[in-house]
Amino acid sequence: MESLRMIENWPVPTAAAAVVRADGTVAGSHGPLEHRFPLASVTKPIAAYAVLLAVEEGAVELDEPAGPAGSTVRHLLAHTSGLAFDEHRTMAEPGARRLYSNAGFEVLGDHLAKATDIPFGEYVREAVLEPLGMGATELAGSPAKDGISTVGDLIRFAAELQRPRLLAPQTLAEATSVIHPGVSGVLPGYGHQKPNDWGLGFEIRDGKSPHWTGASSSPRTFGHFGQSGTFLWVDPDAGAACIALSDRAFGPWAVEAWPPLTDAVLAELR
Repeated sequence: MESLRMIENWPVPTAAAAVVRADGTVAGSHGPLEHRFPLASVTKPIAAYAVLLAVEEGAVELDEPAGPAGSTVRHLLAHTSGLAFDEHRTMAEPGARRLYSNAGFEVLGDHLAKATDIPFGEYVREAVLEPLGMGATELAGSPAKDGISTVGDLIRFAAELQRPRLLAPQTLAEATSVIHPGVSGVLPGYGHQKPNDWGLGFEIRDGKSPHWTGASSSPRTFGHFGQSGTFLWVDPDAGAACIALSDRAFGPWAVEAWPPLTDAVLAELR
């Protein structure tokens, strides 16, 4: 895909990108597909997928207590537990505000580890990474931000997010639908969004503006971006997903560079 060549002009040391169709085939790729990049918060969808698999296996339930008083596994996945961004301090009642929280995902990881008696990183490896053949991916620290992966591995994950083999389709459909509709909050890097729609571990585009996806991205688009200069989105209306990984921290360069790439990819797919 010619559109992916745009990453050559990004002000970053290294970048790689790929587009994956809904049937799992690769529409195009560019850059070093086996280069391992820190994912930062693109770790969260992978961590969430492991939690959803644990729910299907009966190890935990979405509505069981976890985190602050009144909070559940569902609240933690949807960033509505009330926990602060990076500390275990309660800032709001569960369900009242969308407080994007790394701490919430760390509580989630601890909760699942206790329930299964398996360290969270190991659970992710056994439940998600190994079945999908994501051999270059690891999660050795925080479930919120310490994943390392390659575009090659995330191609496999992006295919799974469009035609799930590990999860029931209805589970993924719920995870990529708005949880606690109408709740507002801050989207990191993009300011206050009203509403700030989120699923279970996946951010949902809806009508957010400004946003890291494209002007032509459908409202149903879901995914995540990371502060290490990474993103993964799935646009069900376009029947495709896009992964872009880089090794420069998110900042104004990304705000400027990412939406044009997404719009160019979507235009080329059309």
